[in-house]
Amino acid sequence: MTITIVQSNAQHLIFCEAIINEMEHSAQIRGTGIAKRSAAYLSQKIVDGNAIIALTDSNEWAGFCYIETWSHEKFVANSGLIVAPQYRKLGLARKIKQAIFNLSREKYPNAKIFGLTTGLAVMKINSELGYEPVTYSELTQDENFWNGCKSCVNYEILMAKDKKNCLCTAMLFNQNENIKQNESNEKSSFSI
Repeated sequence: MTITIVQSNAQHLIFCEAIINEMEHSAQIRGTGIAKRSAAYLSQKIVDGNAIIALTDSNEWAGFCYIETWSHEKFVANSGLIVAPQYRKLGLARKIKQAIFNLSREKYPNAKIFGLTTGLAVMKINSELGYEPVTYSELTQDENFWNGCKSCVNYEILMAKDKKNCLCTAMLFNQNENIKQNESNEKSSFSI
């Protein structure tokens, strides 16, 4: 079987509901927080080409991640990384993160790329890409970003700490300060 990783477009809208359901289901199983997104929101990311999707040769979705911009495109978050259960533990998450990172750098070359995560695997991947743990004060202060956390089970913790920290680890890649450039010549497809 071959899995191909591509930039999203309108033909990928057929996978939107399945992706949202898996994001929610996966977060519940792990007992972690997740900022829920509507089908309309995710559909717009897909149509605008602000997402990466991994597809099997039989046209099943295998993984997904999307881009969000904040503070007038000064900050970019790579969000919603999810791999379908049957394709986990194959290195697919790492390849999707690399692809979304490269797409973010291409579309928003001057932005600071950041992420919030409770997952150790994502922290490791982010570190490999050149992200470093930072305090929340180094992230966007765009109120719309923080409003996205309202659907997370840990939102009360975030608010109790005046948005200074939470259970998520904040990680930031700043091209102006970080010389570790990991834009590799990774293949956009691989066999499993």
